[in-house]
Amino acid sequence: MDNYGKIYMVPMHLGAENFTYYLPPDVLEIIRNIKYFVAENAKTARHYFIALGMRDRLQQITVYQMDKHNKNFDCTQYFNVVKTGENLGIISEAGCPGVADPGANVVAAAHQAGVDVVPLVGPSSILLSLMASGLNGQSFAFVGYLPVKNPERSKFIKKIEERSKEFNQTQIFIETPYRNNAFIETLCNTLSPNTLLTIACDITLETEFIKTKTVLQWKKQKIDIDKRPAIFLILKK
Repeated sequence: MDNYGKIYMVPMHLGAENFTYYLPPDVLEIIRNIKYFVAENAKTARHYFIALGMRDRLQQITVYQMDKHNKNFDCTQYFNVVKTGENLGIISEAGCPGVADPGANVVAAAHQAGVDVVPLVGPSSILLSLMASGLNGQSFAFVGYLPVKNPERSKFIKKIEERSKEFNQTQIFIETPYRNNAFIETLCNTLSPNTLLTIACDITLETEFIKTKTVLQWKKQKIDIDKRPAIFLILKK
């Protein structure tokens, strides 16, 4: 609707504090002029606003905390704000909202309500890791978290490995950081020796690490990325 505000998909940093490195000045200006936000965690969002130089405006900012465990939560209060002509920002905990993120539920409801959605440029660990992997960027799938326990975990790993070979499709997935080292060991013990495995962690940070090797090569190299946010990619030739 012409008199409605817009919903802006506001990117969140991946840990780097140099915001000008990944947020263009025009994007920063848009964020700093929004007064209403929807976030996974209101406290995290307010810390982000302070880092963006918005401390003096905190009292004028309203943050709605979404119920990310309820896919059917009511978005009416968000759209009532937009209907008054005010813009609304959606913020993820990290990276781009709506991508591997519950903010997608709000966006889906926004389209149903006839509200314009505007994605802002920002970092996505999924795409950044794919860009730097050397694996197939023409066909890829993000499968999120894998099953935690065996034998389901090993079966799923083999399944997506075969999918990657059948369709020449890069498979991208994540793990809870404190399980990274054990997860790498599982990958090396489950995947075929010649399957390519990319390990990408601390993306955009000074400690950034992105390497692609065969599983056989990874078996010969000990790596410790315990408690560091990471993305994993595989491609079986």
